[in-house]
Amino acid sequence: MYTSKISGIGHYVPDNVVTNKDLEQYMETSDEWIEERTGIKERRWIDPTTDDMPSTMGTKAAKIAIENAGLTPDDIDFIVFATLSPDYYFPGPGVQVQELLGIREIGALDVRNQCSGFVYGLSVADQFVKTGMYKNVLVIGSEYHSGGLEKSTRGRGVTVIFGDGAGAVVLSRSEDTTKGILSTHLHSEGKHAKELALIGPATNRWVDKIMTENDPEDTSYYPYMNGNFVFKHAVTRFSEVIQEALMTNGFQTSDIDMLIPHQANLRISQFIQKKMGLGDDNVYNNIMRYGNTTAASIPIALSEAHLEGKIKPGDLVCLAAFGSGFTWASALIRW
Repeated sequence: MYTSKISGIGHYVPDNVVTNKDLEQYMETSDEWIEERTGIKERRWIDPTTDDMPSTMGTKAAKIAIENAGLTPDDIDFIVFATLSPDYYFPGPGVQVQELLGIREIGALDVRNQCSGFVYGLSVADQFVKTGMYKNVLVIGSEYHSGGLEKSTRGRGVTVIFGDGAGAVVLSRSEDTTKGILSTHLHSEGKHAKELALIGPATNRWVDKIMTENDPEDTSYYPYMNGNFVFKHAVTRFSEVIQEALMTNGFQTSDIDMLIPHQANLRISQFIQKKMGLGDDNVYNNIMRYGNTTAASIPIALSEAHLEGKIKPGDLVCLAAFGSGFTWASALIRW
């Protein structure tokens, strides 16, 4: 059996910067209120006049990752695309990336695990590579939140949090068993699915019913989040799944060189950092600049940390996520 390593990384975010002050024109809020509760100062929202969509942003990030790996698009054997905001209700954007990259008719798989989506996608790709089925797998996380947010005081609890963007990695075959992805760990607890969800449209309440009712008080087509409930579960599950990865591979918390958590809320990341006794140099956060980009948050942060030289050869890197589903996951990597 082979090992799999991240051979290339890239990210892309829209040019349009939306600050907390900018949101004051949409809703009753303030820069201080948002930053105190989330740690966010600004986020990127797609300018509708551009061609940015989950598929095109994912493709832009993918091109950088492929070039970073020293490969060409034709070297990619399979695509895994994680998103909760596809261009179309169906098909998923994985096939669009295949077309946009101009490569042969390789397989494309879409992952709908929201905040944990990228780590789930990385785990799927890891299995394909380790078994020898594929040599180079492209894994993308890309989100277009801003088009589906309720930009009003009623929706501010969710709207101020989310941003748009994309990140990608190329996972490649390696025979060096001392490096690469050491293990991945995936979990879910569906009984809490409605605590962080977008309920409609759904098969029992399809678009025609929503249009017929035309109810201005119907919020089922906007994201809903039980913030305090999510926070309490997140800090528990983050800790558990990080410790699971460490224990599986015989490491301790002090062995982590870089923890890259899903950028859900800066308070969650800071809580985990303190609980695990990690220094500021051992945890990477960029939520203050981009907000929560869901499936894109970890690959964007990983790309930035790598570009800034904060991840070096031989480092032990842990990726961890928790989100809608509830789902949570981790990956431990020897760089």
